[in-house]
Amino acid sequence: MPNASAAAFETPAARRRRESLGLWLGLLGVVIFAMTFPMTRLAVGPLDAPQLSPLFVTAARACGAGLLSLAYLRLSRAARPDRDEFRRYAVCAAGTVIGFPLFVGLALREVPAMHAAVVTGVLPLSTALFAAWHLRQRPSPAFWACAGLGCALVIGFAVWQGGGAPVLADLWLLLAVLSASAGYVAGAQLSVRRPAEHVISWVLVGSLPSTLPLTVWSWPQQPALPTAWAALGYVTVFSMWLGFFAWYRALVIGGTVRVSQVQLVQPFLALLMAVPILGEPLEPATVVFALAVLATVLLGKRMPVQQA
Repeated sequence: MPNASAAAFETPAARRRRESLGLWLGLLGVVIFAMTFPMTRLAVGPLDAPQLSPLFVTAARACGAGLLSLAYLRLSRAARPDRDEFRRYAVCAAGTVIGFPLFVGLALREVPAMHAAVVTGVLPLSTALFAAWHLRQRPSPAFWACAGLGCALVIGFAVWQGGGAPVLADLWLLLAVLSASAGYVAGAQLSVRRPAEHVISWVLVGSLPSTLPLTVWSWPQQPALPTAWAALGYVTVFSMWLGFFAWYRALVIGGTVRVSQVQLVQPFLALLMAVPILGEPLEPATVVFALAVLATVLLGKRMPVQQA
C-alpha cells in the first residue's frame, strides 16, 4: 500500500504502473456497482408490484455482508480500528452502508433503473469535490462551473422525466450521491492506513448492532419472488462487500480524485444492464442526457485544482 514517503521516491514508470493498476481495480469495482441499480430494482419492485421493502433491503444487505465480514476478519486476524479512526468509520458507514442503499431503494420504487443511472451520473464529480475538500485543495472557477452545469443537466433530465417537475425519487437519488461521495472519501482515507478489505469489513461489522435487529424487525410479511431474493443476494455479497475490496484499494493506489472518474462509465453500464435484466427500453433522449453529463464530468476533470 503506497504512502506519502514511498510515493516521493517513485520513478515515473513505477508511478504510471501504480496508477494504471488503480484504474483497472476501479473499473472492476464500477462494473460490480453498475449492477446495483437493476438488482435493487428487482429486489424492491415497482410501486404497482412491490417485492421487498427498501428498508429491509438496506438492512439485510448490510447485515449479510456484516456477518461475512465478521468471519473474514476472524480468519485474517485483522487488527482492530484505532480510536482516532472511529469518526471516519462512522462517516463511511452512514454513507455507504445506510445512506446510499436506502435512498436508492426508495427511488427505484418510483423510477426505472435507467432514470437512476442518469441522475447519479454526477457521482464522480461529487466524489472529486468531497476529495478536494478533505485534501484541502482549491478547485478552479472553471471546475465549479462544470460541476454546476452537470447538476443543471441532471435537474433538467429529472424535470423532463417528471413531466415538468422533479419527482420525490430525484431527491432520494441526489441524497444517495452525496452519501456515497462522503462514504467513498472516508473509506479511501482509512484504506491508506490498513488494507481496503479490512476497512469495509470493519465498517460492516461495526454496523451489525443496528442492521441485525433492523433486518429482523423489517422482515417481509408477504412472499416475494425468487428473483427479488436473488437480487438481494447479489447486492449483499457483491455491491455491499466484494465491490469495495477493489474500489477502496483502487482509490488509494491510483488517487481518489483520479480514480473517482472511472465512475464515468457506471451510468452507461447500468443503462445497458437494465435492458436484459429488467426489460427497460433504452430511449435515445436518456442516452443524450447521459452523454451530456459525461461531457461535463470530463471537462471538470481537466480543470485545475490547486493545493490550499
